[in-house]
Amino acid sequence: MGDRRGIKEWLARISADENLFAIKLDDKTRSSHLPQFFKELIHRLRYPRPLGTKGQPSKSAHEHGLTRSEQGYSAAMLVEESRMLEVSIFDTLHKNDQRLDSGVVLLDVMVIADEADSQLAEAMISFIGDATTDTKPKDRPIFVAAL
Repeated sequence: MGDRRGIKEWLARISADENLFAIKLDDKTRSSHLPQFFKELIHRLRYPRPLGTKGQPSKSAHEHGLTRSEQGYSAAMLVEESRMLEVSIFDTLHKNDQRLDSGVVLLDVMVIADEADSQLAEAMISFIGDATTDTKPKDRPIFVAAL
């Protein structure tokens, strides 16, 4: 998926989504976060940690959230973009399943999903933080439901 063909497939999915494609960006700008995402993903696959545990915060994911906020994305668009990335990665794995070690691939798929979701969470923290800083009503109480 990290190759140019995989990124082109992801870009094709993005351009087929009218909400995401409404944000006019050239392909290079839209996909500029992916090389670092793949570097971090490969590192995670090579040096695994228990699923569901937090690693070091991803500076690039944080910057990605800020960038998408500046570019006019909504939070839902950021989530959808990430979902499409996971779908593209899993589709690439499916297309190459004959070349994969089935004894290892399930764990790797779980790591990929965990890392993608972890980076999405990091991007959302910066996205929401930046998006709400100037728009949060100061005199409106915030209610938190007790569990």
